[in-house]
Amino acid sequence: MFDLARICLFSLVLALAAPAAAQLQDEDASDFTEKLEIGISTDEISITSDFRGADLTIFGAIDGFDGNLLAQGKYNIIVTLEGPKENATVRKKQRVFGIWVNTSSMTFELVPESYSLSSTRDIETIAPPGEMGNMGIGVDHMRLVPLGFVGDGSNLGEFRNAFRQIRETSGVYQRDPGGVQFISSSLFKASVRLPANVPNGVHIVRAYLFRDGVFVAAKALPLRVVKTGLEQAITRAAHDQPVIYGLVAVLLAVITGWGASLLFRKE
Repeated sequence: MFDLARICLFSLVLALAAPAAAQLQDEDASDFTEKLEIGISTDEISITSDFRGADLTIFGAIDGFDGNLLAQGKYNIIVTLEGPKENATVRKKQRVFGIWVNTSSMTFELVPESYSLSSTRDIETIAPPGEMGNMGIGVDHMRLVPLGFVGDGSNLGEFRNAFRQIRETSGVYQRDPGGVQFISSSLFKASVRLPANVPNGVHIVRAYLFRDGVFVAAKALPLRVVKTGLEQAITRAAHDQPVIYGLVAVLLAVITGWGASLLFRKE
């Protein structure tokens, strides 16, 4: 049974999340009576210099559910944590006269800097791939639109696959089938990963409800990620005063190199 302490905690989380949720648009399929509610314990995470990544827990509930369908496992949940969006460039290297050089590149427009996904099971078994593609759910179905693309599109798939592979290898894109679990009746919890190199800015937590392979409802909450201490000061200097930041960086490199030469020089 879901004990009283957890119920109280869950209620508090939903109450704290309500004002933030009002700032984002929620989606509900008009043919269904089920509603989705989610909550997180904090709307801001501070990143320090020793941050090594963290797991964020999201609690949720299905309102107006069908008990028979729930017992049959017909309800499935997908939860994503999507980072701020920026343009991203993928470059292809080839050997030219024995030297590896960039021969071509492609820039994708406004893609998430980080993306973590958890679900009750593999998303390919939750709904048809076409449905996931239309909604842009999952790394494999993420919308990757080339910026200012001109050409026959023959190498578009190659660059898209390379982009996904690079992001997943670096750990900023992650997926966890089975990361969402029903803990009691219609209540569920999900765990999504914040990577060690999580970007600054506003991230969006989204939960999607599917009933027997059909999309029913979605809910979204904002999550602010901010750097603190020395890292924040360096980041702010790099963005607000790039010229001074560059000069200081060069000066520090010169001083470091000069000091190393003095320390290790041979008599």
